[in-house]
Amino acid sequence: MSQALRDLFADLPYLLGGHLLLSLSAVLIGVLISVPFGALATRHDRLRGPLLTVAGLIQTIPGLALLALMVPLLGGTIGFLPAFLALTLYSVLPMVRNTVTGIMDVDPAVTEAARGMGMTSRQTLLGVELPLAAPVIIAGIRTATVWVVGMATLATPVGAPSLGQYIFLGLQTRNWTAVIFGCVFSAILAVVLDQLIRALEISATTRNKRMGILTLSALALVAIGGIAPFVAERFGERPTGGARAGDLDASGAPVGLSSARTVSIGSKGFTEQYILSAYLESELRAEGADVSARPNMGSTILFDALRSDTVDVCVDYTGTIWATLMKRAEPIGRSEMLIEVAHYLKKEHGVICVGPLGFENAYALAMRKDRAAELGIRSIADLARHAEGLTIGGDPEVFGRSEWKRVRAAYGLQAARTRGMDSTFMYDAVRDGQVDVITAYSTDGRIAAYDLLVLKDPKQAFPPYDAILLVAPGASKLPGLLDALRPLVNRISNTAMREANRLVDLEGKAPAVAADSLRAKR
Repeated sequence: MSQALRDLFADLPYLLGGHLLLSLSAVLIGVLISVPFGALATRHDRLRGPLLTVAGLIQTIPGLALLALMVPLLGGTIGFLPAFLALTLYSVLPMVRNTVTGIMDVDPAVTEAARGMGMTSRQTLLGVELPLAAPVIIAGIRTATVWVVGMATLATPVGAPSLGQYIFLGLQTRNWTAVIFGCVFSAILAVVLDQLIRALEISATTRNKRMGILTLSALALVAIGGIAPFVAERFGERPTGGARAGDLDASGAPVGLSSARTVSIGSKGFTEQYILSAYLESELRAEGADVSARPNMGSTILFDALRSDTVDVCVDYTGTIWATLMKRAEPIGRSEMLIEVAHYLKKEHGVICVGPLGFENAYALAMRKDRAAELGIRSIADLARHAEGLTIGGDPEVFGRSEWKRVRAAYGLQAARTRGMDSTFMYDAVRDGQVDVITAYSTDGRIAAYDLLVLKDPKQAFPPYDAILLVAPGASKLPGLLDALRPLVNRISNTAMREANRLVDLEGKAPAVAADSLRAKR
């Protein structure tokens, strides 16, 4: 077995356990909500229509959007809670619909006989209708379980541990083994749970109590066995080296970075952020800290988590904060922007900007050199002459950002078509001629490897994007944390970051390996 595959298996107990805990919790609470409301709807015609409509409307919301919406609704909380609430809502429709259908399809003669025997409506429901409708209700639970297990892979961007971490990380780092690994184990989990619930469905249909008890026992064993490693790793003691909280030097002052609690490092879902997360993790572990990674978050979700102390440390970019959070339309000089961004973060959110890491990863328009030469294009201004025939590809976030709107207006690119796509695929798309131009990242190693020309920006429409190290309000008070991070300021050059990205994107190295290369060049 290769080392890469061993690394994937090493994370499996934790991620599979998190996925299982999240899925089963959502389905269980969904059952407790759906069955009573579904039964109630069979007794009140006015409730039935609105209940099924609301449950159906929830299903029309894309899964990732529903998960992401939970973060601001919960005040920036990430992790288990927003994912759990979204998955619970997502599970309701098949269960409430099957509860209504199952009860409504009970033979009227049977219910009439029950009433004739003097049973109340409640007794009829509990003693006759629900037992007869049980196979249909369990079929709805079965459907909901498969849906939830599949959707739980999308919980990674909101910070919940799941098998989706393999998929998101694999897509961004072009590690297709990791993608397949995550998909396979997610499918296995769905099949196992589906077949166990199917056995419950059969036992309810055949009135086989022994089979039902055995199946419930097997389901409980699967749940306990799957969740136990996750709970052990999540809440267990993990030894670390270095100074501990409470250690004092000769003068009686605290030394080292406090390990009184785990320091969480948040990151966005692209290669550079994975590398920087691993880089920070290595540095903080060397100082004696317990560290956990919270990868694959979107820009706004990550910042909400930071300002609410759900994430302790992250790397962001001045241009992103300037345009997305500060809502500033016009860029200014790099030094001035850094000062204003740091002041804004401290004053408005209590977030500490430790300082710049030393490199800038700016948005830039890039295209194949041969295509640019053919059209006589050297700068973004030259694109305007060919705008009607051009297709510009970019990550899903960029075309909604204010800086793209400013670039488009400044250079007259309104007629150009835009195609949103994952950043994993946009470099291949421009190389293969599927798009003419892409919104590249200036530190991406694929720019040189794919022989792309970065177009000049004579009007400086794109703002500076210096990478800056940020610490959450609560974490900034941890003894030793800021002292451990300050030596990292201005220690990574553009060249070093570009090389680290290249190692992952083109050579298939793990982000941790690329992070070691950054540490070696300091």
